[in-house]
Parts: sequence; structure tokens; C-alpha cells
Amino acid sequence: MSTVVAQSVHVFGLRARVANNIFFFDEQTIIFPSGNHCVKYNLDQKWQKFIPGSDKSQGMLALSISPNRRYLAISETVLERPVITIYELSSIPCRKRKVLNNFDFPVQKFISLAFSPDSKYLLAQTSPPESNLVYWLWEKQRVLAIVRTDTQNNPIYQVSFNPQDNTHVCITGNGMFKLLRFAEGTLKQTNFQRGEPQNFLAHTWVSDDKIIVGTDNGKLFLFESGDQRWETNIMVKESISGSKSLEVIQESESLIEFPPASSPIPSYEHFVAPTIRNSMSMPQVFAIAAYSKGFACSAGPGRVLLFEKVEEKDFYRESREIQIPVDPQSSELSQSDKQDVLCMSFSPSEEILVASTSKNQLYSITMSLTEISKGEPAHFEYLMYPLHSASITGLATCIRKPLIATCSLDRSVRIWNYESNTLELFKEYQEEAYTISLHPSGHYIVVGFADKVRLMNLLIDDIRPFKEYSVRGCKECAFSNGGHLFAAVNGNVIHIFTTTSLENITNLKGHTGKIRSVVWNTDDSKLISAGTDGAVYEWNLSTGKRETECVLKSCSYNSVAVSPDGKVIFAVGSDQTLKEISDSLILREIPAYDIIYTAVIISHSGRMMFVGTSVGTIRAMKYPLPLQKEFNEYQAHAGPITKMLLTFDDQFLLTVAEDGCLFTWKVFDKDGRGIKREREVGFAEEVLVTKTDMEEKAQIMLELKTRVEELKMENEYQLRLKDMNYSEKIKELTDKFIQEMESLKTKNQVLKAEKEKQDVYHRERIEDLIEKQSRELQDLECCNNQKLLLEYEKYQELQLKSQRMQEEYEKQLRDNDETKSQALEELTEFYEAKLQEKTSLLEEAQEDVRQQLREFEETKKQIEEDEDREIQDIKTKYEKKLRDEKESNLRLKGETGIMRKKFSSLQKEIEERTNDIDTLKGEQMKLQGIIKSLEKDIQGLKREIQERDETIQDKEKRTYDLKKKNQELEKFKFVLDYKIKELKKQIEPRENEIKVMKEQIQEMEAELERFHKQNTQLQLNIAELFQKLRATDQEKRREQQKERDLEALVKRFKTDLHNCVAYIQEPRLLKEKVRGLFEKYVQRADMVEIAGLNGDLQQEYARQREHLERNLATLKKKVVKESELHRSDYVRIMQENVSLIKEINDLRRELKLTRSQVYDLESALKLTKKVRPQEVPETEPSRDMTSDTTTMRLNEQEETGRIIEMQRLEICRLRDQIQEQAQVPGFHTIAGVRLPSLFSSEVDLEVHTK
Repeated sequence: MSTVVAQSVHVFGLRARVANNIFFFDEQTIIFPSGNHCVKYNLDQKWQKFIPGSDKSQGMLALSISPNRRYLAISETVLERPVITIYELSSIPCRKRKVLNNFDFPVQKFISLAFSPDSKYLLAQTSPPESNLVYWLWEKQRVLAIVRTDTQNNPIYQVSFNPQDNTHVCITGNGMFKLLRFAEGTLKQTNFQRGEPQNFLAHTWVSDDKIIVGTDNGKLFLFESGDQRWETNIMVKESISGSKSLEVIQESESLIEFPPASSPIPSYEHFVAPTIRNSMSMPQVFAIAAYSKGFACSAGPGRVLLFEKVEEKDFYRESREIQIPVDPQSSELSQSDKQDVLCMSFSPSEEILVASTSKNQLYSITMSLTEISKGEPAHFEYLMYPLHSASITGLATCIRKPLIATCSLDRSVRIWNYESNTLELFKEYQEEAYTISLHPSGHYIVVGFADKVRLMNLLIDDIRPFKEYSVRGCKECAFSNGGHLFAAVNGNVIHIFTTTSLENITNLKGHTGKIRSVVWNTDDSKLISAGTDGAVYEWNLSTGKRETECVLKSCSYNSVAVSPDGKVIFAVGSDQTLKEISDSLILREIPAYDIIYTAVIISHSGRMMFVGTSVGTIRAMKYPLPLQKEFNEYQAHAGPITKMLLTFDDQFLLTVAEDGCLFTWKVFDKDGRGIKREREVGFAEEVLVTKTDMEEKAQIMLELKTRVEELKMENEYQLRLKDMNYSEKIKELTDKFIQEMESLKTKNQVLKAEKEKQDVYHRERIEDLIEKQSRELQDLECCNNQKLLLEYEKYQELQLKSQRMQEEYEKQLRDNDETKSQALEELTEFYEAKLQEKTSLLEEAQEDVRQQLREFEETKKQIEEDEDREIQDIKTKYEKKLRDEKESNLRLKGETGIMRKKFSSLQKEIEERTNDIDTLKGEQMKLQGIIKSLEKDIQGLKREIQERDETIQDKEKRTYDLKKKNQELEKFKFVLDYKIKELKKQIEPRENEIKVMKEQIQEMEAELERFHKQNTQLQLNIAELFQKLRATDQEKRREQQKERDLEALVKRFKTDLHNCVAYIQEPRLLKEKVRGLFEKYVQRADMVEIAGLNGDLQQEYARQREHLERNLATLKKKVVKESELHRSDYVRIMQENVSLIKEINDLRRELKLTRSQVYDLESALKLTKKVRPQEVPETEPSRDMTSDTTTMRLNEQEETGRIIEMQRLEICRLRDQIQEQAQVPGFHTIAGVRLPSLFSSEVDLEVHTK
């Protein structure tokens, strides 16, 4: 691995398209996605900590934090496969707890996640077309249940758990609101959706069984156990001035029916970018967050409504409105607050509400502020600072200040401070900004817009342009290292400007494609450029010419860098390599391992190199570059990196990408190379301020100084008045205090007397209470004794009664014992039972007696305790009163001592004041003398004023006379102006007529010129066709002559053959005659010559064919253009050509017929051996004819002429040979066969023209 290390320090940006993209970790820490990281940001201390995404991740899709704030789940796509990573937030740094990436079910990506209340289970929703809801036991990576939530490929936006029940789940989407319960290993739907389907965008649980749901047409529903209980509509009304006021226009309570949808159901893309209606637009509820009093919901662009629950009822009412404020730096003030709130979250204490918007901004508000602003809507504040909302296209830094400049397709330019991690300046424009460069001093920037390049000052509170250049579509610009020059790219031209005279000193031309990157060498003597044409040029600015060049057509370069010594150039492009170029040669090509490099930068020390990739990662490597795969790769952005820079001291790496995020990285080398440069001078603190601003501020300061002096005088006067008032008040207070002291003394004496009285009273009271208690105690004892005596008497009576009954029973027993033993036994048993009952009653009575004795003792004890407690309370009460009186007495004594001290100090102050009064009287006498002298001066000045008034009156008289003359001249001027206007009115229609006539003349001249061109072109075409006709006539005559020659040759051959036939009976003579014929008409030398000539003709023919094929493409284009212009002429000429071609074809047919007759004659004479050499050239032209049919289809004007001319030359040459060898038989037949196949080419031409 490489020893070059980069650590992420801070990020400026947000990814708003991640589901559930902001939430609280604790009271002061929030978590949000930025680039390919999750960021923990502390609101108080402003620090950031990073949770990087997975390796080779293509971006985060959804987040979820567990209710116990211990775990964070992130849904990503890694190498086209979905992955859910669960991090443990309590560990430092955050570590991966589980990775869920092996799935037994089809899935493309997970779009929504939710943890259960006990954080043991995880709910994950997949995207269409699968739309599966997965219920995980995530610690064991086990799927407990899976169910398909939708079969119509409708989008699903949110899933959640019941905050009190692990088995209760809610899902919302387009036309879908489902409540599911996990039981027996499956998820079953528990609600029945009634009414028309709505596009449910968001929901939240407000209690165990109640859910608030929002739709895309501004409706809010309250569902309890799946049944609708409450509904309200939110309407945004546009007033005449364009401002909108939110109103809840309808409320209804329903138990069964859903109201019908009032607007069509939009898609997800539609609700991300909502359309604005003219009269009334229904706000879309993208986010809902619950808190203890109710819930907050987004209600259209830039607005959030707070709803509070109505007591003892099941519905909510609107309580507050929160708006996103208008940004004063925005180019479109009316649209800067029109941002859709996509996600909201309350802090654990519900003190802070944070929100993220569709323009990648973060806002927050303190809930206590919403309660203060009654009647008027509250306003959000930026959580950090305004962030970029689109792809960042430009990045720059400077030397003298810790500043970063960025520009973006959101039409804004921002200046950041990487030392304090803050936004210094920010301004939006009407056009998109493509590139930016910061002057080394940090005071100026140059920005390339769509229409021009602007050079601007960075003022203390504004970015103000002072020079514009008409360079359109500038995609690259760069200040030189010295700051005296800057380069601006327009397409494939580099314009070099000087910052001293602000003039264009040279233009560098040479690229054939768009220039993608320019960089200056260290001493600003050379400029290196690279572009899409695969060229890397090194320009010498003194001559304006290229010094070195390296061109590779197959590569489109993205970025270029140069080593500190200027000898080596590094370039990256579309061929997935990092090239090391020196002296126009590629020294090395380091492979990128199946990834495209989009940016490259080398440190000022020349020891570290960093490259950015198309997947948003950063690779850090040491220089010289290693041979093996030796680099550190860091997850950074969620899109291709557009720019990279290193600060001048090599301490920080800056990266920006298409995801709109700016990262700052701390870089260092473990080997100690590239150590921090020691800054001789610290960062500059100067700022630019315009002269007008300074003058305005100086004027304000003068006004404030005068105001301060006036206030001083007034304050002194007020102080004097207050001193006088205070002295009077002091006198009054001293008198008052003396009186109060005397009254307090008397009061104290009275209180002492009262206290003695109270003591006597309390003693008497206590004695009375003691006597009363003793009496009550005696009474209770007597009462209890009487009760005991009564009970004892009852007991004795019962004993006597039992004895009497026993005696009676014994008597009866003796009487009955004699008579009936059996009855006696029964009676004994009966009476024994009775006896037991009575004994039990007796025992109960005894127990009652004992219980009453215990109760008596207990009541006696309680009464004693109550009396003791009451006595103690009375005692403590009066002791406390006594203590309070003593304390008040002591306090009064202390106050009297303090009053005495104050009185003495006041007397001293009075004496000092009298001394001051004496001194002031002396000063007053002096001032009176000064006033008398000043009065004398005033009288003298009054006299001067009177004299000057007289002179002013004389001058006013003169000015009055001049004004009269001026009025007369103005009258003359008015008359003349009226005459001039009348004349202009007469001239204007004439000028308009002249202008119209001139335009007509110009149009007619242009039309006449066009007709002239057409006429000349047609004349040329006619001349060419006449030439072709003449050539065709000549060819026709030559063919006729050739035919006659062939007929004569055949006749001669017939006569000679007839003479040979006479010797048919004599073989020897016949043989001699035939040999003579053969020697006369066919010779071997001629055959060899003919064969050689035949080969030359074939080569010439092939060359002509290749030439015609090369010209075929260009001629076809010309045919298409000219056929549109001269279609009618072409038709006429074609008709003539067709007639000529027909005649030529007839001649060819006649020629062919004659050849066939000759062949028949020869076959009749059984001369097959002699004719056999003719068969080879006879078959070869036929093959040539078939092959030429596909290549001879050229346009009619050039092709026909060339063929005819070639045939004419061939015929002339053959005629010459015939005349030279007229006496040699057999030559004419073979030579005639070798003529080029005019028939087949003409037939193809005819088909093509048709």
C-alpha cells in the first residue's frame, strides 16, 4: 500500500435524494448523507466525523437510525448489487456491525429501512418490480418473513414500525396504505383500504394505534387501527401580489368512507419537481414528523405546518406556520424559497426542528421561537450555510488566503474558508457558471459563464464584476502562479489575458477538439493543455507556439497536471490509464484497473499524487509512480469527480464532483516526504473595499461623531439635572429614613410588649391544654371502667345461667335415665353439642372482652400520642414565631446601622456637592465673561450678515432677470422642438419605405444570382451531355466498322475452308491445308502476345474499377444534391440516354449474334481444338460482366462519359492492331472478345437511373 494518506476533514454538501436523509444522534449531533459518506455534525462545536460508504459503492439510497440511537442502517448499491450495512454508532470510530448482502429473493435495491422499537429487527422495502417487504432479525442475518406489497409496479415511499409494537408495520405508496402484523412467521394485512386510492407520500405514528398520512394533493388523514378518523385539506392560495397564504380549508370526521381524490396521481418524478398552478395549487406532503404536542408536516414549497392535538378529541388543528426565508443573494428572489421539504426531524428534547430540502439545503428552527411569533409565520435558518444544489463545475484556491472558490450549474459562485470551515461569500447569477479561478492574492476571481467571462473583485461583503470579455461557453480558465496572466478557453482556442492592462495578448490555436484542462508551469513561462482530440500540447507564451506535443487520437483527455520542475506532464483520460509524458513522448502508462480517471493533481513538493475517478473515489499514490498496484483508495463522492486541487502548503486536498459536494482532506506522507512548508508570512487578513463604500462609511462616522458630541452635551445637562434631583431626593430620603427609624423603634417596643403578652398567653394556653388533657384522660378511664364492669356483670350472668341450665339438664337426665336410655343418649349428644356451642360463645365473649381491653389501651395510647404531638406542634409553632421575631429584630438593627452609614456617606456627598457647586459658580462667572465677548462677536457677525444679505439681494435680482431670459429661450426651444418632431414624423415613413424597397432589391438580387448559378450549371450539364452523345455516335460507327471487318474475315475464312473441303478424300493434303489455315489465321507468337495483352487489359480494368469504387461515395453525395435541384432536366436527359443505350444494346446484340454464327460454323467444321483457346477469354468477360455490374453504378453525368471514352480508346487501339495484322487469321476474334463489357455496365446504369 502507498504511504500517502488522506483523511477527510470537512464536507460542504448534502445528498437530498437519500430516503430519511437527516436525523438526530443526540441533542446536539445530527447525521446526514454527503457524497458517499454519512456525516455526524455537532451543532455547537461545529465538528464533523465521517462514516464512509462501502468499497466500490455506487451511492447511498436510504438511511435509518435505531430508536436507542446505537445503530445506523445504510442501503447502498455495490457493483450493481444491493447491500445493507449496519454500523455501531457508540464505538469511536463507528465500526461495521453487520453486512446484509446475501439474499434468497430477487432484489434490485432497498428504498426504505426502519428499525423496530427494541432495535432487534429491521424492516426493508425493495424497489419495483419486485416490491418485497423483508422482515429481518438482523443480528443473526435471518429473514423472518417476506411479503410482496404491490403487484402493479407502483412506487413505495416509506415503511415503519409501530413505536410500541415490534410486530405492527405500516407501508405507504402510490395508491397504497397497508397495516401488516407479523405472526407465525408471516406478515398479514390487518386493514381494508376503502374509498378511492390516494398517492400517500409520507406517514408517522402519533400513538400506539394512530397514524397521520399525507398525500400529493394536500390531504392529511388520521387512521386509528386502520380506520379513518379525521381528514383535512391544505390549500395554498396565491394572492394578487404573488404571496401565498396557507389555510386549512376543510375538516371532517369520518369513520368509514374515504373522500374521492381531487387530482390525478402523479409519479415520483412529478412530486420531486411539482408543477405550479396559476390560481390554486395543492401542496404535496413529502415529510411528516411527530412530537409530543402533535406533528409537523411539509405543506407545499418552502412551508411547514405545525398541528397540535385538540384536547379530549381525536383531531388536530393548525397551530403554527414555518417558512423558508427568501435568500437576498439569490438571482431569483421569488423562487429562492420555493424548495420542497423532503425530510424533517425533531431533537430528543423537541427543542430543535431540522429539515432538508430538494435543493440540497439544511435548515433548522428553535421550537420556542415558533411560540413567540404569534400571528405571523416563523422562519427557518440555515443549519450551517447555503450549499450547492447542482454539479460543481469549477474549483480554485489561492496562496495568500485560506480560501476556496467554487462555481456550479446552480448559477452560483461561493467562496469558502477551509481554515474555519465557513462560507465567506456567496452570490447567484442569471447564467450557469462553468469554471472559476482565484487570483493568488485572494482578491480577484475570473469566472466563465455561458455568455461571457467576468473578472470580479472579492469585496468584504460582495462579489462585484469590473471587467467582462465576450468569450462564450468558457469551460476552463486559470490564473498564472504569479497572477499577472490568466487563460480562458473557448472551444479549441486558448485566450491569454494580462491582469495589468486587462487586454488579450495572444490566442493559442491548434487543438481540433474541445479543450478540457489547462495548467501553468511553476514559472508561468509555459502553458499545458489537453482536450478531447487526444492531444496534449505545451505552449511557449513568449512565442505563442507549441514546444512539445503528444497526440493519441483514441484517448479523450479529462485532466492534465505538470510536475514542479515542469519536465513531466501527467494526463488522464478515457483510455483508463495515467500517462507520464516528457518531450512529446509517453514515458509510462499506469493502468487504472477498469476505471476512468477524471482528475489528476501532483503536490508542490513533487512527492504525492492524487487522482479522481468516475465513481467518486480518490486514489493517493507516491511519486515516482510505482510499478505495481500501490495506492490508497478512499470513498469520497457519489458521482464523477470534476476537479481536484492541493493547497499551496500541500496540507489540504480539495475535491468536488457532480453530486454538488466539496470535500477537504488532510494529506500527509508516512515516510516524512512532502513535509509541510513553513509559511514565512501568515495568511493575509486584508479585504477589498470600494472608495464609495469608504466615503459612505466615513460620512456615516462623521454623522455619528457629531451625534455622539450632541449626546454628550445632552447627557451632561441631564446629569446635572439628575444631580440636583438626587440631592433633593437624598434630603427627602434622609428625613424619611429618620422618621422610619423612629417609627421602627416605637414599633419594636410595641412588638416586644406584644411578645411578652404572647408568651403569657401561650403559657396559660399550655396549662389549660394540660388540664384539659388530664380531665379527658380521667373521663376516658371512668368510661372504660364502667364498660368493664358491665361486661363483667354480663359474664357473671352467663355463668349463673349456664350453672342453672346444667342443673336442669342433670335433673332431666336423672328423670329420663330410668325410662328411656336411648332418648337419654340422644339428649346427651344434643346437649353436649349445645354445651360446646355455649362454651364457644363463652370463649368468644371472653375474647371480645380481651379485644375491647386492647382497643381501649390502643385508643388511650393514640390519644396520648396525639396530645403530645399537638403540644409539640404548638410549641414548635410558637418557637418559630419567636425565632422569626428575633431575626426580624436583628435585621432591623442591621438596617438601621446601614442607614446610619448611608446617612453619613450622604452627608459627605452633600459636602462634596456643595464644593462642586462653588467651583461651578466660579466657572459660571468665567463663562459669563466669555459669553459677553461672544455676544460682541455675534453683533459684528450680524452686521456682516446684513451687508451680505444686501449683496445677495442684488445678485438675486440679476438671477431673476437671467431666468426671464431663459424662459423666453425655452419658449423658442419648445417651438423649434415641435417643428423638428413634425419633420421627423414626415421623414420616418419615407425612411421605412426606402428600407423596405432596399430589402426587396436585395432579395431580388439574391434570387437573380441564384438563377444565374442555376443557368450556368444547366448549360454545363447540357454541354457534357452533348459530348457524351457525340462519343456515343463515334462508338456506334466504330462498332459498325468492326462488324463489317468481322464479316469480311468470316467470308475469307469460309472461302479458305471451302477450298480445304475439296481435299476431304486426301488426308495428307487435307492436313497440309488445315495446317496452312491454322498458320494463316492463328499463330503461336500472336497467342502469347494476345495472352499477355489480355493480362495487361485485366490489370488496367481492375485499376479503373478501383478508381471508380473510390469515387463512388463522393459521386453518390453529388447525385443526391443535384438530383433535388435538376430533377426535371435529369428526367429529360435520362430519356435521351436511355434511347442511346438502347441503340448501343441493339448493336451489342447484333455483334453477339455474329459471334454465335461464327462459333456455329467452326463447330460445324469440327474445329473444337482450335476454338478451345477462345473459350477462356469468352468466359472471363462474362465473369467480369457480372462482377462489374455492382461497381459501375455511378452518377449519370460522369460514369457514362468515362465508360464511352474508355471503350473508344480500346476500339482505336484494336483497330490499329487489326490494320497492322490484317493478314493474320484468328486475331480479330480473340481481340474482339477482350473489349470491356459495355453492355453490362450500360444495363446497370439504366437500372440505377430508373
